[in-house]
Amino acid sequence: MKIAVVGATGLVGGVMLKSLLERKFPFTKIYLVASERSIGKIIEFNNSKLEVIGMKQAISLKPDIAIFSAGGSTSLKWAPEFAKVGTTVIDNSSAWRMHEDKKLIVPEINASELTKEDKIIANPNCSTIQMVLALAPLHRKYKIKRIVVSTYQSVTGSGVKAVEQLENERKGVHGEMAYPHPIDLNCIPHGGDFEDNGYTTEETKLVNETRKILGDQSINVTATVVRIPVYGGHSEAVNVEFENDFDLDEVKKLLSEFPGITIQDDPENNNYPMPKNAHGKDDVFVGRIRRDFSQAKSLNFWVVSDNLRKGAATNAIQIAEYLVKNNLA
Repeated sequence: MKIAVVGATGLVGGVMLKSLLERKFPFTKIYLVASERSIGKIIEFNNSKLEVIGMKQAISLKPDIAIFSAGGSTSLKWAPEFAKVGTTVIDNSSAWRMHEDKKLIVPEINASELTKEDKIIANPNCSTIQMVLALAPLHRKYKIKRIVVSTYQSVTGSGVKAVEQLENERKGVHGEMAYPHPIDLNCIPHGGDFEDNGYTTEETKLVNETRKILGDQSINVTATVVRIPVYGGHSEAVNVEFENDFDLDEVKKLLSEFPGITIQDDPENNNYPMPKNAHGKDDVFVGRIRRDFSQAKSLNFWVVSDNLRKGAATNAIQIAEYLVKNNLA
């Protein structure tokens, strides 16, 4: 089992390498791949020093699986080239997510859709993954009509440059800006690029990807994305209206029994999900679970997850694990 990590020198790429070891992924050979400016760089991995290689060399080595975290334009150009030599690509960018012939996978929900013919598999957006993981068991039981979600997203979701901006601001150092405004002691209601309809690309992803993963285009979704000055993960306030009414205890039971979810819902003891506590963990944490008394058959909950782990690296590696287990790669 030969595996390539494309974008190995980036923020998510580093977490992927760490997660591969933690999860004891059964690779026999690993290739660290990056852009031309990083070729030849040495990265310590699994008690070895590995040299970063370029795309063409990686393709010539014909890895069984290539996990991409290198941006949409890179994926559009190179993922098909890997696929041509028989490599199964798991792509973490937005490049392939909404292509009709490409699967958008959260393994706990829809990995069973995968076949050997799927040579380019899309990994969803980080904020989508954690929300749909909590929604999936509830949709199956009560059928979702409408979702209203507001996100409170970590700077790590914007990459190294954003992390450096926050750190510089906290030190009083003037440096390069990842955002159009200061992020320290601030909230920026702007994720991605603004579209003609007034929404951002990050908000549109939440709408389209949720429908695709849950397999239901009738679900109405509206989203507001906000960046906040934290590191540990993304938080979301989710309001859901169902077609069928629910029992609150049953909701908690459904969530607690669903793989990948941890319930933290003891407000009397100040126990609820927070990014500080989610940092470095693979689970999606759900709390503040309560009925919405302003609207029939509606529920509020708060969901938090480390966006670099389950929101990116871990989900991609879980897809790879499924492929290996089921002899699909």
